[in-house]
Order: sequence, then structure tokens, then C-alpha cells
Amino acid sequence: MFEAARVQTLWELVEYRARASRGAPMFFDADGRSVTFDGVRDEALRVAAGLRELGIGAGSRVAWQLPSRIGTVLVSLALARLGAVQIPVIPLHREREVGFVLAESAAEFVLVPGVWRGFDHTAMARKVAADGVRVVPVEDGLPRADPAGVPAVAPAEGTTWIYYTSGTTAAPKGVEHTDATLLAGGVGLATALGMSARDIGSIAFPYAHIAGPDYVIAMLVSGFPAVILDSFEPGRAADVYRRRGVTMAGGSTAFYQAFLDESRRRRAGRPGAGRLIPSLRLLSGGGAPLPPELCTAARRELECAIVHGYGMTECPMIAMGTPYDSDEQLARTVGRPVVGAEIRIVRPDGSGAATGECGEVTLKGPMLFRRYTDPALTAAAFDAEGYFHTGDLGLLRPDGHLVLTGRLKDIIIRKGENISAQEIEDLIHTHPAVAEAAVIGLPDRERGERVCAVITPADPAAPPLALDALTAHLRAAGLMTQKLPEQLESVGELPRGGPLNKVLKSVLRERYARGAR
Repeated sequence: MFEAARVQTLWELVEYRARASRGAPMFFDADGRSVTFDGVRDEALRVAAGLRELGIGAGSRVAWQLPSRIGTVLVSLALARLGAVQIPVIPLHREREVGFVLAESAAEFVLVPGVWRGFDHTAMARKVAADGVRVVPVEDGLPRADPAGVPAVAPAEGTTWIYYTSGTTAAPKGVEHTDATLLAGGVGLATALGMSARDIGSIAFPYAHIAGPDYVIAMLVSGFPAVILDSFEPGRAADVYRRRGVTMAGGSTAFYQAFLDESRRRRAGRPGAGRLIPSLRLLSGGGAPLPPELCTAARRELECAIVHGYGMTECPMIAMGTPYDSDEQLARTVGRPVVGAEIRIVRPDGSGAATGECGEVTLKGPMLFRRYTDPALTAAAFDAEGYFHTGDLGLLRPDGHLVLTGRLKDIIIRKGENISAQEIEDLIHTHPAVAEAAVIGLPDRERGERVCAVITPADPAAPPLALDALTAHLRAAGLMTQKLPEQLESVGELPRGGPLNKVLKSVLRERYARGAR
């Protein structure tokens, strides 16, 4: 039985699982390669020795911009073994983001994949890195050496990970974590999901996202293996998962929608076709709101539970649904606070909200980040009692489950009244003509802001949905008149970006504000 209190560092957890599950698989990839838990430990030690010969040691600041591969996990674990400070960078980021991260974090090394998916990461890194920063391409293989030369493990002190927020509307924030904070998040995830060695998970999202080590820690805690893919293509992923017998897939709301669409496409072409992934029992993820209608549709079509959660760069696990929750709880909430997380809902004046009352989500817990790289941001983010202010709005139900109702910055202020965009989006998703929806506020002389709904049609060949038909549907669903959309736009697809493919509302606001009345 795993006891979290006995493990203080990520490497200690690697050693624990290598002993407990010797010979058991830890990773599979799309090319048929597999490696065991003890094999991962042994290979990571060789990589650690190779990195040490490059001059990397305890306290070295090492950025890495690598795709989701077994080798990337080995690099990350090797750096953890050496006690380096890791600075993961999403592979999709380009000059502006990468240059900012390297400069702001004072990185000394940056590991890149060479040319990946047609883009030369080595050339980019050399262009944006300051003098003295060593660029290490690893397209020809990871550096390896005799692990006998790796020094004894030193106690981890202070920051060992620096993650950067996406920065779609402002400069990215540097978020400092320790092994202990990430371990607490991974233990919370493992406890909620209840996975075992009989399960097979999957990583098809960027491992450089904070969800990467969070997921790997859950694997090490529970002893289950996973399929790892360097990019997510629904059809390809489903085929690999079928072959490997994956029991848990996902990543974010966009992944659920993609699998739902892929399943419907295949069944439309082959009447009577079976399940997309016959072994699947769970879709899990987070990172974006989950419309209840999507949860219900995906559960029915894919014939598995949809277990959604809530986390952020500053706190990788806050709340999580479990396979034992009811369908209503899974569709309408993001689960209960995970082990160790303490959530408090506060009113605008800072006082505690009552059960069922909406307010800002604030939290404490061992999985909470250490600080921002900018001290001013740290001071502004915590209250006098040490609670971190997430900027998310929500409420705690009598059953202990958390409901997220929107973002403080995603509130539309119409004639002085605050309107939650997410509330309207959830109801729009119930219209049969709508596949996806995003609700934004646009400048309006008379109202301050007006409500604009941007949708993608469920059937592109059907006549477009009219605004009056949508508002009639929303009225019938009980939406207040003051919250009804006053503008409706239909697009082929919503703009998305970031590691979890979130809808970019800033792009929509800019696009449609140009025609603001």
C-alpha cells in the first residue's frame, strides 16, 4: 500500500514504484515501444548521467520544449534526480513566448527536439536565447552515460519547477512549484480516480503542461501504465487506444468532443458499429468548463463515465469527480475538493459565502504553488489568511461538490448587472442545432456590454439558427430576459489555442467588437 508521507521527492516515488512494480509496463507508444517502471528508473539514471556531463546539476535552470514522448518523461525524471530547476515549455509556443520564458526564468540550458512537425525548434531557440544559454538538440537521441557517476540524491529545497501561464492576454506568469506541491496534486488525482495496475491510461496532451507530471505521479502512485502520444488526432488516438486496451482517456473538454465526433462519424459510415474504444471506462480531464449536455452526450455515445476536474497552473489539482459520483454530479459539478485541498467561497467583500452561494473560489493546500517569479503578483494573489484567489466563480453544494459558474474576468456587465457567460453557454448547448458555443460581452453604447453568442452548428448543411429561435429556446429553459443574447454569430469552428485547446474568447471579442454598435 502506497503511503504518501514516506515520499518527499519525485525521484523517491520513482524508486518506490520501480521496486513495487518491477517488470510491469509503465509506458507504451504508438510505434509499439514499451518500457517498464524499473526500466524507466534505469533509463532516467543513464540520462541523468548524460545531462551531468553537459554541466547540469543541482540548481541548474533547465528549460525543455519537448513533445509528449517516453524520452521527454525520461528527461524530466533525470532532471528531478539531479535536483535541477525544470522550466517546461509547451512545444507549440514560438519566438515570443519562448524568448520571454528563457529570459524571465534565467534559464542556463534549453533542450529542444530539433525539427518536429516541420518546425525547427533548434533554430528558434538559438535565435531567442541570450548569450551563455546552451541549446541542446536531442533529435538524435538523449544524452546518456554511466549512472555510477551521478552524485547522491540531495534533499530538494525550494523551487524545482517553474511553469508559465498561457499569457493569451498578458505576459505569462512564472509559477514556482516544488516536488512536494506536484506530489500532493498527483496524489489527489490518483485518490479521486481510483485507478489500479489493471487499468491503462493515456497521455495525448502536452507533457510540458502541468498536467503532465501530475498524471505521471498518479501513475507512479497507483501503478498503472499509459499510452503516450506526441500529438492528438482523434482517429489515430482511438485506434492506438483500441489496440492497447486503454481504460482511461481524455485531457480536456475538447478531447471529449473530439472522441464524441469521431465515434458518431464512424457509426454513421458503418451502421451497427460497436464502441469507439471498447475497453474505455473513463474519460477524465479538466482545464475548461464541461457543458452538461456534452457530458451526457459523450457518456451515452462512448458508453463510459465522464470524470471532470478542476485545476490550474498554480494548483494542479483542486477538485475532481470520481467514478462513484452520480451522473448528475458528474454532469453538473467538477467534483469534491481533492485530498488536502481546502476551498472557501468568498463574497466581493471578502467574507465567507454560505453553502450554495456563489462567490470567488479561494483555496489552501499542499498542492498550491510556492510563489510567482514576480513578488508583486504573489502579494496580490493571497489574502491575509493565506488563501489563494483563483479568479474563478463558483459555489459549494450541500453534497460537498464544487460548481464553477465562470471567471471574474468572464463576466458580462450589461446595464450594471453581472451576467455569467458560462451559465448562458450551458443552456445554449442544449439546443439541438448547436455543436459548440462561446458567449462574450461586446462594447455597447446603451448597455455598456451586450451579450453575443458565437456557435458552431451541429449540422453545417442545415439552415442557420436564427437569433429569435435561440432566445425562444433559452426563455423556455428559464433564462432571465436580461441575460438573453442580443447578437448571434455562427462559425465553422471556434478559435482554440494553448496546451488544452481552450476556446480563445479574446480572439472572438476582437473579431466581433469591430462591428460593435
